[in-house]
Amino acid sequence: MSSRPAAGGGRWVDVEPARVARWIDGFTARHGSPEVAPTPYGLLLTAPDGATAELHHPPGTPAAPDLPGFLDRVTAARRLGLLLARKGAVAVGVAEGPDLVTSKVDTRYVQGRTAAGGWSQQRFARRRDNQAKAAMGDAAELALRLLVPVAGSLDAVVAGGDRRAIDSILADRRLAPLAALRADRLLDVPEPRHAVLVDAIAAARAVRVLVRDPDPAPPPA
Repeated sequence: MSSRPAAGGGRWVDVEPARVARWIDGFTARHGSPEVAPTPYGLLLTAPDGATAELHHPPGTPAAPDLPGFLDRVTAARRLGLLLARKGAVAVGVAEGPDLVTSKVDTRYVQGRTAAGGWSQQRFARRRDNQAKAAMGDAAELALRLLVPVAGSLDAVVAGGDRRAIDSILADRRLAPLAALRADRLLDVPEPRHAVLVDAIAAARAVRVLVRDPDPAPPPA
């Protein structure tokens, strides 16, 4: 379970599906028994003391009208396509539940920035642009081979890494079936490697919870 500050206040907590019920028990023990309301993103828990918890269902999970239904659906095994890209590296895989069943990682060199006084900026920019385009072309071919044939069996496609790189890859018309399945969630991952792809499965399956504590009581008059 990981935690990080949220814009506008509160904090995000990523909870493994199997631990969501225990996490809710802890929230209830700290803040009192909450009211539960369905929302487009999942469920909203509102405690008697004013604390709230937004439970965002993971990619590929159907909406649920109540807490028992939410718990059943987030713990069910889902089949996810994974597409990670950053710099010249790409990792593509298929996960069934917590297990990676198909994967491929590819790395193509993309030049970094040159120091002042080096090659002309125009020549460098053209070379770097060509290298980046070639890397994204390779990534599209990889997704075409591994993910498109199984697109009909996927509950969602979860991307990670650099958003512009992902957008560029999925702009390939041949990958339209994957673009249609793309989840809103973008995973924050380092340069893709096999170990990074394996770790991404947990992040893709996690229930994201936005927790806001109650406002502090005003000081006595």
